Amino acid sequence: MSIQKKWFQSWFDTSYYHILYKNRNNDEAQRFISKLVQYLNIAKDQKILDLACGKGRHSIFLNQLGYDVTGVDLSKQSIDTANTHSNDRLKFSVHDMRKPMKSKFDVVLNMFTSFGYFDTLEEDLMVIMAIKKSLKADGIGVIDFMNIDNVINTLVPQNSVDIDGVNFQIKRVFDGNFIRKSIQVKDGADIYNFEEIVRAYSHEDFKAMLSTNGLELIHCFGSYDLQAFDPKLSSRLILVFKSAL
Repeated sequence: MSIQKKWFQSWFDTSYYHILYKNRNNDEAQRFISKLVQYLNIAKDQKILDLACGKGRHSIFLNQLGYDVTGVDLSKQSIDTANTHSNDRLKFSVHDMRKPMKSKFDVVLNMFTSFGYFDTLEEDLMVIMAIKKSLKADGIGVIDFMNIDNVINTLVPQNSVDIDGVNFQIKRVFDGNFIRKSIQVKDGADIYNFEEIVRAYSHEDFKAMLSTNGLELIHCFGSYDLQAFDPKLSSRLILVFKSAL
C-alpha cells in the first residue's frame, strides 16, 4: 500500500519548482540577511539554524559573512544541492521541521514563507515548539512570512509564465483558510499538476501561537528593508521572538 505524498514533498523535490523560482532576487535576500544579522547583533561564534533552507541560499550567504550555519530541509534534492557548498562551518541535512533539532542554536531562522504548509494547526504549532526547543535559553527566533491581508487584497487569480521552454499555468485562490496555488506544468508533450498551499496566518494569529508556546514577540518588520509592519500595506510579516521569562 503506497502512501500519497503531501504537496510539499512532491512539488519541492521536482526540478520544475526550481525552474519556476530560479529568478528570485538574491541581491534583495542578501541585503535582508545583512540588515537582519546587524539588527540581531549576532556574534561570529554563535550558531545559526536555517529551518526549511531549500537549496541553502540564505545559509550560504550567512556562512560567507563568517557565521557557523546549519541548514535543514525536508527535500533531499535541495539538500543534495546545498551540500555541494558545505564546509566546517556550513552543514546541511534532511530534517522535518516539526521535530526539534538535537543541537541547540543561538538563532533559528525560518525564511521566505516556509511556514504554514501542513494540514492542521496542530502541526504548525509543532513547528513553533520545535523552534523553541531548538533555541538556547537566550536564543532568538525569526519567521519571515507573507502579510496575509496584503496578499489577499492583491491576489492575482491567474497568470502564465514561460521559463526555459517550460510553461507554467498558475491559478490562485483564498479559500478562507489557505492560499492555494494550482500549478500546471507543460514541458513539451508532458503535463504535470502541482499545488502550493499555505495557511493564511495573520499577525494576531502568530502572536497567539508564539504566546501559547511560551515565546515572546520582540519586534515585527514589514519588509526586507526592516521597515515597520503595517497590516494593510506591508509586503512581509517578519517576526522576531525569544523565550518568555
